[in-house]
Amino acid sequence: MAKSNFRLNYKGGSELLKEIAAPHINALAQRVASAAGDDAEVTPYTTDRAAASVTVPAYQQAKDGALTRAVSAAGLEVRPK
Repeated sequence: MAKSNFRLNYKGGSELLKEIAAPHINALAQRVASAAGDDAEVTPYTTDRAAASVTVPAYQQAKDGALTRAVSAAGLEVRPK
């Protein structure tokens, strides 16, 4: 059997996956924010992966559970840490 000279480029693969995933992550965050209301804000960011956070004013979450409902409506699971 012949030896392969293929080497996986982890850094390049990571960068490519971030580029591919980022628009999908941001679109999902926008969907959650839309369901949460006009005061919701989306902040996209990158660590070792593409990510985004959605925030609502604390009183809206405390009074109505606005963010929890919006996340659930988007089909995501809400779990305590």
